[in-house]
Amino acid sequence: MFCSIKELPSYICNLLISLWVLMVLTGCQALGPEFSRPDMAITNDWASDEQSTLSAESAEFREWWTVFNDPLLNELINSAYQQNLDLQIAAVRILESRAQLGIATGQQYPQVQTLGSGITHTELSENSPNSSPLIDTTFGSYQFGFDAAWEMDVWGRYRRGVQAADANFLSSLANYDDILVSLTAEVAAVYVQLRTFEERLVLAKQNEEIQQRSLHITEVRFNNGATTELDVTQAKALLHNTKALISALEVGLRQSKNALSVLLGITPIELHEQLSEPGVIPSAPSDVVIGMPAEMLRRRPDLRRAELQAESQSALVGVAQADLYPSFTLLGSFGFASSSTGSSDFSDLFDDDSFTATIGPTFSWPIFNYGRIKNNVRVQDARYQQSLINYKNTVLFAVREVEDAMVSFIKSREQADELLHSVEASERSVEISLIQYRDGVTNYTRVLNSQEFLVQQQDSYTSIRGDVARSLIALYKALGGGWELREGNDFLPSQIRDEMRERTDWGQLLEPQSSNEQADKKKSEGRQ
Repeated sequence: MFCSIKELPSYICNLLISLWVLMVLTGCQALGPEFSRPDMAITNDWASDEQSTLSAESAEFREWWTVFNDPLLNELINSAYQQNLDLQIAAVRILESRAQLGIATGQQYPQVQTLGSGITHTELSENSPNSSPLIDTTFGSYQFGFDAAWEMDVWGRYRRGVQAADANFLSSLANYDDILVSLTAEVAAVYVQLRTFEERLVLAKQNEEIQQRSLHITEVRFNNGATTELDVTQAKALLHNTKALISALEVGLRQSKNALSVLLGITPIELHEQLSEPGVIPSAPSDVVIGMPAEMLRRRPDLRRAELQAESQSALVGVAQADLYPSFTLLGSFGFASSSTGSSDFSDLFDDDSFTATIGPTFSWPIFNYGRIKNNVRVQDARYQQSLINYKNTVLFAVREVEDAMVSFIKSREQADELLHSVEASERSVEISLIQYRDGVTNYTRVLNSQEFLVQQQDSYTSIRGDVARSLIALYKALGGGWELREGNDFLPSQIRDEMRERTDWGQLLEPQSSNEQADKKKSEGRQ
C-alpha cells in the first residue's frame, strides 16, 4: 500500500485516483438525524381567567425593573451585571465553548502533523550471535522528518462534531442569558424583601411605642386601685411579644442585605453605604403588559438552551454512527536519515541520497467490537430523545411559571386592597378601645385584642405589598425579560481578560466580543 519516493512515478496515477475517491466520499451526507425543533401546541392565549389588569399586547422587557421607578434598584441591577461572580463564570464558559469549537473545527484537517528529529548512539556486542568483523558494532543514526495523517471525513464524523460544538457554543451564550435573567430578578426580589423588612420593622417599633404607653396606663390604673394586676401582665406580654418580633425582623433585614451583597459581588460592609438611606417598598404599576405565549417561547433563554442542547446531542448520534463504518486515512512521511556507518556521517543528513518518504491511503474497520459501538449509538440516541423530551418539559414549565406568576400578582394585589381596609379599621379600633379603657367603660382585654390585631394586620399588609412587587418580578422573569441588558457589551470585564491573557495565549478569543455576536451568528446560520 505504500511506495518509496523513488518508485512514486509508477504509483502516481493510483495515488491520485485514491485521493480523488476519498475527497468525493468526504462530501457525502453526514450520518445521524437532522435536527428540527420539537413541535409544541402552544395557544395564543394564556389560561388564566384573571387577566383584567394584564394586557396581552406585544411588549419589550429589556429593562422591566424601571417600571418600579426606583433609581437605587436600577443602580443595584447595573452593579450586579458588572460584578456578579456567577455571571462572570458563565462568561468564561463561553470562552471555553469557543475553544472547544476551535478544537472540533481543527479535526476536519490533517489530525497528525508532526515535525521530529532524533540522534541515537548504538553499540552492539561483539560476542552476540551472527556477529562479524565486517559489521560496525558502534555507530550513530540521525533522523529529521515530517509525518502527517489525515482521516477523511467520509461519514461526517468531524462535521457532526463541529455541529455539536457549535450548538454547545450557542448553548453557553443562552446559559449566560438565562443566568442574567435570574440575576436581575433575584436582585430586584431581594431588594423588595429588604425594603419590606424595613417597613415592617418601622411599624413594629411604632407599635412598641403604643404598647409601651398602654402598659404605662395600666400600671397607673393598677397603682390607683382602678384595675387588677392582670391588665398589667397582659400589657407586658403583648409588649415583649412585639419586641421579639422586632428582633426577628432585624435578623431578616440583615440576612437580606447579606444576600444582596453576594449578588452584587461585594462584601456586606461595601453595600452598607448604598443602603444607608431608608426606602419604601417598590410599587407595581396599575397596568402590566405580558405579551403572547409565542413571544415568551422566543424570548426565554432557557428554552433556547434546551433546544441547542438537543441539537448538539443530535449531532453526537451521527458521530457515534460513524464508528460503525471503516475510516479512511491518508498517511504521509518524508524526511532525512543518515548514520555514522560506512562513508556517511552526520554531515550527510541533508544530502539528496538521505531523503526518505512514504505516502499512501489506509483504512481501518473495527469489525469485532462485541456490540460496544452499536450500544454507544443507542446511548447517544437515548440521550437525544431525553433532550427532546426535556425541551418539551422546559416549555411546559415555562408556561406554568408565567401562569403561576400572573395569578399570584393579581390575587396578591387584591389581598393588599382588602388588608388596607382592615388596617384602617384596626387603627380606629385601637383608638376607641384606649379611650374607653381610660374612661373605665371597658376592660383591658378589648384594648389588648385590638392592639394585637392591629400589629398582625399592619404586618400582613406590609408583607403583601412586598408580595405584590415580588410576584410581578417573578412574572417578568417567567416572561424571559432582562437578558437584553448585555446587548452591545462585552461578556468579560477587562480585568479578567487581562489576567487570562497574561497567563495563556488566547489569540483572538480574548478580544472584546460584542454580545450581539449570538444574534449575528444565528442569522448567518438560519437559526431564527
